[in-house]
Amino acid sequence: MKTTNEGRAPVHPANPGDLGRRVAHRRAQLRLTRAQTAERGGLDPGFVEYLETHAVPVGVGTLTRLADALDTTVGCLLGGGRDVPPGQARANARVLLEELDPAACWAKLAPGGIGRVVFTRPHGLVALPVNYRVLDATILYRTTPDSDLAKAAGHEVAFEVDQLDEVFATGWSVLVNGTGSVVPDKDAVRWLEQHADPRPWAGGDRDTWIRIRPTGITGRIIRPDGPLIVDSGYAESG
Repeated sequence: MKTTNEGRAPVHPANPGDLGRRVAHRRAQLRLTRAQTAERGGLDPGFVEYLETHAVPVGVGTLTRLADALDTTVGCLLGGGRDVPPGQARANARVLLEELDPAACWAKLAPGGIGRVVFTRPHGLVALPVNYRVLDATILYRTTPDSDLAKAAGHEVAFEVDQLDEVFATGWSVLVNGTGSVVPDKDAVRWLEQHADPRPWAGGDRDTWIRIRPTGITGRIIRPDGPLIVDSGYAESG
């Protein structure tokens, strides 16, 4: 079998060229140059440029370094399962499930991204996704003044973030319990817009800022206990 220079079976993205486009897109999101990406991943800058402009097979070891350099997962770079619910691949029968301490939980949340706010409405529980940021051990997100998310202010809420990497059968989740409140100070809002803006994907005028002040934070991480066995078609060898 043909292998990469790392001695690992080449991994082919689902569609030719998609891997390079995803790498370039994620790099642009982080405002990294190709040289900076290569340095962070211990790669050659010329390789990063070639990968972004050509459809080439890439070894699992290289994919792992790329994912680490771009603060993402191998699964996200490969684009596997974008149109199906996560967790379809079968993980190892033997796994390690560990509790995360509060510091580790905050480290998982620190990059920001998308989480779910869970709260109670007259018709029952609601869970809605939001783009969020972390500031001073609080969760911040933007919404419209008449939305359910805004009406949750003043009430107890839960906030959950998780991540799965089906390529390596690992995952983690963090749950924050707390109370939501509107940020009323205009100067504070102006500062947040300049320094901590989550930039909601939904777009539109979302000028009501909600802050969740935690009363508790818990998290768990799961990882294989033994050799990696997954059904996704990508496995570490050697």
